[in-house]
Amino acid sequence: MDKPFSPACERNREPILALLRKRFADRSCVLEVGSGTGQHAVHFAAAMPNLVWQTSDVSAHLPGIRQWLAEARLPNTPPPQAFDVNGAWPAGRFDAVFSANTLHIMAWHEVVLLFHGLPDVMRPGALLTVYGPFNEGGQFSSASNAAFDAALRADDPQRGIRDIEAVEALAQAAGLWRIDDQPMPANNRCITWQAGG
Repeated sequence: MDKPFSPACERNREPILALLRKRFADRSCVLEVGSGTGQHAVHFAAAMPNLVWQTSDVSAHLPGIRQWLAEARLPNTPPPQAFDVNGAWPAGRFDAVFSANTLHIMAWHEVVLLFHGLPDVMRPGALLTVYGPFNEGGQFSSASNAAFDAALRADDPQRGIRDIEAVEALAQAAGLWRIDDQPMPANNRCITWQAGG
């Protein structure tokens, strides 16, 4: 099996890392939801050795993640955990959760399940940082995001760029409060919420 590779991960990893270095400086254990290829995990874990970076994804993606982790041989990346929001959640509790480019490829009911389950894996005061495109006031932030949304929905009608107001409502219902919202390249955003503690 060839090691999976995402050009998007290569493009966005440095801007995301710059933000995570600040946000996760005082954190110790991160759950990455939807680790995809595993590229982000090895890049961020190598740059932030103070963090245990726990990868997770649906079972089909775990072999590729294992390849990236095995090649990097980092001491702070335990084996990936199988995770589907429709089933059992990863074991343990974490003081940070990170997810990139996941909300728009999940069905909306799965986004709801994700936020509903987060309090069970987040320690008091834990942070949640989500990277990706968002709509605001029902409007796309760019023509490229509108085209991306159309492509997503053509592939699967349950996919699509999410309205930040709807995601914010889910976060608040889960006891999470937005503390940061940073614009990122290519019409993306990095939004951080904090759990009550």
